[in-house]
Amino acid sequence: MVSLICTLRHHTDEVTCCAFSPSLLATSSGDKTLRVYTTANFSELPFSPLRGHGYGVHCCCFSSCGSFLLSCSTDGSVIVWSAETGEVKETLEHPGRSPLRVCALAPDSSLLLAGACDGTAALWDFRSKTLRRCATVSEASVVACCFSPCAQMFVTGCTRGDLKLWDAHTSLLHAEKDAHDLGVTCCCFAPQFIINGCCVEFRLASCGQDSQLKIWIVSQREGAACTMNLLQTLTSQTAPVLSCAFSSDGEWVVSGSVDKSVAVYDASLGTVLQTLKQHDSFSQKHRVQWCKSIFPGTAFAPSLMWHHRYVTAVALSPTFPWIATGSMDRSVNVWRIGDGDDSTAAESKETRCQGRKLPGHSGLLLTDWSEDDVQTWLRDEGLVELVGIFKANNIDGPELSQLNKETAAELGIESVGLRGRLLRKIEALKAEQNGSEAPDEFLCPITRELMKDPVIAADGYSYERESIESWIRGKNKTSPMTNLPLQTTLLTPNRSLKMAITRWKSNQETAAQSSSTSDNKS
Repeated sequence: MVSLICTLRHHTDEVTCCAFSPSLLATSSGDKTLRVYTTANFSELPFSPLRGHGYGVHCCCFSSCGSFLLSCSTDGSVIVWSAETGEVKETLEHPGRSPLRVCALAPDSSLLLAGACDGTAALWDFRSKTLRRCATVSEASVVACCFSPCAQMFVTGCTRGDLKLWDAHTSLLHAEKDAHDLGVTCCCFAPQFIINGCCVEFRLASCGQDSQLKIWIVSQREGAACTMNLLQTLTSQTAPVLSCAFSSDGEWVVSGSVDKSVAVYDASLGTVLQTLKQHDSFSQKHRVQWCKSIFPGTAFAPSLMWHHRYVTAVALSPTFPWIATGSMDRSVNVWRIGDGDDSTAAESKETRCQGRKLPGHSGLLLTDWSEDDVQTWLRDEGLVELVGIFKANNIDGPELSQLNKETAAELGIESVGLRGRLLRKIEALKAEQNGSEAPDEFLCPITRELMKDPVIAADGYSYERESIESWIRGKNKTSPMTNLPLQTTLLTPNRSLKMAITRWKSNQETAAQSSSTSDNKS
């Protein structure tokens, strides 16, 4: 029923969100970028990746017409991009510069909503890009929000587990306390609604850390209060459910979980139609960091902390039979609904990487390079004379990463100088990419970059000095990791960590130099 079409591996950190427009797929990541692909063959567009956020991007969504792409970030801003050119059209900042975890655009593109770590929700008039109101909607971080199909209501979900229904003026219509034990993670409305006399009924899906996906009936009757009634509780997944989405016809609801699975349900019957398990594993080092940063202040069972391949994002195309799922393994899987045509699937797999930039500049790992990528890299590095040899021997990224003086000689590279130059450039390339593979404790939790001047904040975590000072100057007096108030803004140098990072960098450089020296002796 659902089959894997292709896997996109361009992000260098966990994938946080996926979104479809009628003709595009967008993905966001902790690597601070968004990537945009055409749904014609899932090749990356020339203007991708989009860079504009200072910190990790948590959420992205398209306008209904597909003209605009929106994203929000820990940097406290929502950026409005042109989906046609990738240009920044507008940057909207949360009044308190609180980190933003989620954003949503009304179906008629009239309102833009963003939920923040300080428990507020900022509501903008999207056409004029003016702030209408920023209101406190929760005592905990707002990590989920969505508009009703009529655009007259919206729902917010928080890390305490409450779901709240609001009107377009931010007046509370209904509060569902403890809708999900340990916290809500995502919510979405089905596109369709039912009008029965003077009553309008909507279907709402929500998921949470209680490992459940719930379907609610939201009823609005003229002259009466809004109600939310639980219709179904779906429990096929065995760990926290992180994302959910309805199909465009409302017949399916799909969810992604920490148990590494994607569940496809019949939305009316609540029955499991298919369970998808296809995401590749990734480095274990990101697991604890991700849990703490995405769900601040939440306790996780150790058994859950060490699972990998968490499915963090799901999205369904409004016009084509596509499902996109994103994961902590940094990959995005694209699935086809229905039996389909094998030739179409094969064509999609063949063409999915066309039109992308040189991977060394777009963040694609060396082991994922194609033969064409390797040949492009050789030309850019001034090794044009080797292109023919590499092409004749079908050298791709994995082969290039394993190349040494012996195999280089076997390829027929007789010149010692040319062979040495090639191997030095390969080692430099691997060293550059290995920077993203530094031990997790060496990376700043805010920027996810290797720290140069680590300091300890009042929350006990270590940060890059410049990043945490910028965080505090931006009126964020709470911990980036726990969302709790910082008792003091005093920062203490972490000299032992700085020494450890220096030793690690020195070892990396020594390894590269040893490889180069060994080749020169040959």
